[in-house]
Amino acid sequence: MSHFLWDKLINLESFPFKASQLKVIQTHISYVFITDYLVYKIKKPVNFGFLDFTTLEKRKYFCEREVELNRRLSPEIYLGVVPVTEKNGKFQFEGSGKVVEYAVKMKRLPENGMMKGLLKKGEITEKHIDLIVNTLVPFYKSAETGEKVNSYGSIETIFYNTNENFEQTKNFINVALTEEKYTHIVNYNNSFIEQNKKLFEKRIKEGFIRDGHGDLYSANICFDDLKKVYIFDCIEFNERFRCGDVCCDIAFLAMDLDYHRYKDLSDYFIKNYVEKSKDEDIYKLLDFYKCYRAYVRGKIGCFTYASPEISEEEKKEALDFARKYFDLAYYYAGGIPKIIIFFGLSGTGKTFLSQNLLKKLPAVYLASDIIRKNLLKLDPSKHYYAQFEKGIYSPEITLNTYEKMIDMAIEELSYGRDVIIDATFREKKFRDLLKEKLKKVKAKVYWILCTAEDEVIKERISKRLLENTYSDVLWDIYLSQKQKFIFPEDCSPLLVLNTSDSLEDLLNKIFQFLKN
Repeated sequence: MSHFLWDKLINLESFPFKASQLKVIQTHISYVFITDYLVYKIKKPVNFGFLDFTTLEKRKYFCEREVELNRRLSPEIYLGVVPVTEKNGKFQFEGSGKVVEYAVKMKRLPENGMMKGLLKKGEITEKHIDLIVNTLVPFYKSAETGEKVNSYGSIETIFYNTNENFEQTKNFINVALTEEKYTHIVNYNNSFIEQNKKLFEKRIKEGFIRDGHGDLYSANICFDDLKKVYIFDCIEFNERFRCGDVCCDIAFLAMDLDYHRYKDLSDYFIKNYVEKSKDEDIYKLLDFYKCYRAYVRGKIGCFTYASPEISEEEKKEALDFARKYFDLAYYYAGGIPKIIIFFGLSGTGKTFLSQNLLKKLPAVYLASDIIRKNLLKLDPSKHYYAQFEKGIYSPEITLNTYEKMIDMAIEELSYGRDVIIDATFREKKFRDLLKEKLKKVKAKVYWILCTAEDEVIKERISKRLLENTYSDVLWDIYLSQKQKFIFPEDCSPLLVLNTSDSLEDLLNKIFQFLKN
């Protein structure tokens, strides 16, 4: 019944009870109908290779598998499989007409307890993590293992899974991740597997290959206050994605906590799980499986970005999502991110070059002009002119701006993200502050000093007065900056550019510089 558009056919009259509300969520494989207290899920008749729901018999079978497998962790939630019927042109769940489809029937979970939402609000605590650990440790001890399941922990299967990801993302090189990062992750992955064959074999012998969850991250976890945790929506459609090393599941949630910038809770989760499960080898495998899980999430972001059915805004979000996960995978693979500092006097082309580099190099862009106005809760697109080192450009506000900008850069670098900074850095104390903070993280540092002749800068400043730019510089401000500017002999490696040259030549010089 592939032609049934269930979101158009199901309404408040389609349920075996009086429903006062109905929310429909559509994923690439399901329709989910959320009512006051119950939820019904219909599988779409799709075939993506890794899953096949193309016949009614298959959809019924996988509905049954979904209920059976998820009852292991949330028996109270998964109520069963029910028919969807048609009678006189009306469609009903659990009706008396002709059976045209099957649905998974579930209790509705409390939306205010969804872990993903709690993470966004900053409300996840160690007590929440304790609940998860206390649920997972006995689950994995009792989950199915043995000869059939063990095959999913073999070197051959691990290589197949990782190489499948790399093949499926080749077309997104230089779109979602640079070729340099792609190659680094592939090499790390392959060398880790080759060098740890005995460890992977040991995991099989010691019973750590289990029929697990396969999709263990915050979107599939819900708390009933701090009394109970529900872990739901495991992968039912493909055993290869669900079965494997327990560490692969555990690493997914740890990676997800890292992604949401909860490193402390991620570390706490692993420490607590290892203590209670006595599985010390998790530490040896953790970064490898975190890298794998982050890469899979990046791949999903790429597939979403490439979908013809989504808006330009959704495409932008999906691409940003993919880039963040690939950067995280690069970080777990021991990659060292770049920080590229475009600096020099106002009007020398820092922003122009930064923006053009961003089109070719996925990175986080941090501009002092924007951060300054954000700190003061001012509109970044509006001009706020002031005398040299007065008003919003006073030394105190400038110091606060640089401290904030540098802290933001360090935070992003610590998650594997390349960073482009756009600021004058005309005072040595600010360059020293950046260098001191950079000691906290691994990063490749590149200083790019932008210069131009006075007449060129004067013309640029005149044009800016008529544009919605972030910069508030005036010609007399530039002259005051120039009087106090001392050539930065303390910066290394340093590339000095005359930004009057062609954009093509400038970008070529920058990319050549970044290869060092």
